[in-house]
Amino acid sequence: MFKEKVLEVVKSIPEGTTLSYKEVAMRAGSPKAYRVVGTILKQNQDENIPCHRVIKSDGSLGQYNGLRTISKREILKRERG
Repeated sequence: MFKEKVLEVVKSIPEGTTLSYKEVAMRAGSPKAYRVVGTILKQNQDENIPCHRVIKSDGSLGQYNGLRTISKREILKRERG
């Protein structure tokens, strides 16, 4: 199922790095399903899935499970050391 593929791709993103929603969709096997990737991650409640490592293609951060962008930025900053 596509949802499981998306979550596995996101789980495999190394700490301190990011992928775009489009890159996640491509790696999960459906390159045009980047909006679906966003919906899947928005609904994710599993803290073991690092959704904060997925960003927009233009490099902007976007939302993180309903939190403000600054929260996502701070998490990534801590990971990058």
